[in-house]
Amino acid sequence: QVQLVESGGGLVQAGGSLRLSCAASGRTFSGVTMAWFRQAPEKEREFVATISWSSGVSYYADSVKGRFTVSRDIAKNTLYLQMNTLKPEDTAVYHCAAASKWLGVRQHSGEDYAYWGQGTQVTVSS
Repeated sequence: QVQLVESGGGLVQAGGSLRLSCAASGRTFSGVTMAWFRQAPEKEREFVATISWSSGVSYYADSVKGRFTVSRDIAKNTLYLQMNTLKPEDTAVYHCAAASKWLGVRQHSGEDYAYWGQGTQVTVSS
């Protein structure tokens, strides 16, 4: 069983930065795909970014490309999302997710992922 615990959310002004963390445990993560999704009130869940745990290859949604960076620390079993130049439209609950195989360099659906964290709130004020 995989456990994912996010942290690092908060309130920030537009133009500011936050770094989210996702501590992963419960299995070895070689070959796993990790991702960040977000969900704003009354909106559907949205793909943000994904990374191959083994190779570090990553892919981003167009809405965050150039502003967000996904990374992982293999020694710490931790996934990160560095968010810069934040905008009010980035306000959402951010979830990390894990899939048991590499899903490829493309936008992923939430249905591709079996394991989810509880989420961390990010609020960007204008």
